[in-house]
Amino acid sequence: MRTPDRHQDGPPWPTMAAWLEHRLAAHADVGEMLADERLVYDDLRPVGADDPYAPHTFVWFHRDLRDEVEVPGEIRILHRDERIVVVDKPAFLSTIPRGQHVVQSVVVRLRAQLDLPELTPLHRLDRVTSGVLLMATERRWRGPYQTLFEHRRVSKTYRALAAWQAALESPVVVRNHLRKERGALRAEVVPDAPVNAETLVEMEARDGDLAVYRLSPRTGRTHQLRLHLAGLGSPIVGDPLYPTVTDASVDDFSRPLQLIASELRFTDPVDGADRRFVSDRTFPLRP
Repeated sequence: MRTPDRHQDGPPWPTMAAWLEHRLAAHADVGEMLADERLVYDDLRPVGADDPYAPHTFVWFHRDLRDEVEVPGEIRILHRDERIVVVDKPAFLSTIPRGQHVVQSVVVRLRAQLDLPELTPLHRLDRVTSGVLLMATERRWRGPYQTLFEHRRVSKTYRALAAWQAALESPVVVRNHLRKERGALRAEVVPDAPVNAETLVEMEARDGDLAVYRLSPRTGRTHQLRLHLAGLGSPIVGDPLYPTVTDASVDDFSRPLQLIASELRFTDPVDGADRRFVSDRTFPLRP
C-alpha cells in the first residue's frame, strides 16, 4: 500500500500506525502486525508503532489467507515448450491469485507443479469459465505474446450451452456498450453509448430445449459473452449472475457455468508458426 501524497494542511495522521489503522482495521489486527514486524518499508525495515507519518511511502505485507477449499478438476496441459504453456482450465479455478482465491489459482498451482516461478498468464478467463488459457514461461517472453492480445491478433472461439429459441436468428452479431464498475458483481449495458463490445453468435447444435452456441468475440469486455447471450434471451446454463444473481457460496462447485473457451489461434510472434489450441471439454460440464 502507499500513503497519500503530501497534504497542504499537514499530515492527516500523526503516525504511520494511525494511517495503517485507518486503512486496515476492518480487515486485520494492525497492532499485532506491527508487534510481529509484518509491515515493512521498501528497504525491509519494520514499520514502528511510533514512526511519524510520511506521505508517498510504500508499506508491504502479506495478508492473512483463509483456509481455501481445494477446487476440483484437472488443469490439463495442452502444450508446453520453451516459451509458452497452454492449459485447459477447469471451472471455479481463478486464473491469478485474487480475492478469496490465492492458492486455488492456475498460476500458483502450476508454478509449483511445473517448477516455473515466472509463469504468467497472457490473458484471463473468469473463475467460472473453463477452457484454453495461454501462459508465458518466463518474463522475457511476455512482451511478444501480450502484444498479440493488445492488437487483437488472437482469434478466440467459445462455446456455450444455453436455452434454444425458435425466434433467435443465427448467425447474429451483438453490438453494444458494456460497463462494469469496480467492485460491482455484474456488468451492464449502457444504452446509446458508443459500441465497445461485439460478439458473433452462431447456433451449432440443438438438444431439446437447449442449444450449443459458437461465440466469436471481436472485443474482450468483462462478462461480454454472458451478457450478450442473456440479452438475446438465452442465458448460459449455470450462470450465477445473469440474468439474476444466485446466492451461492464461493466454495459451491455443484453448478459449473456451461461456457468453454474452446479454441485459441494466432501466428507465433517469435517463429511465425501457426498456432491452434483446442479444449477437449464437452457439454454438459459436470460438477
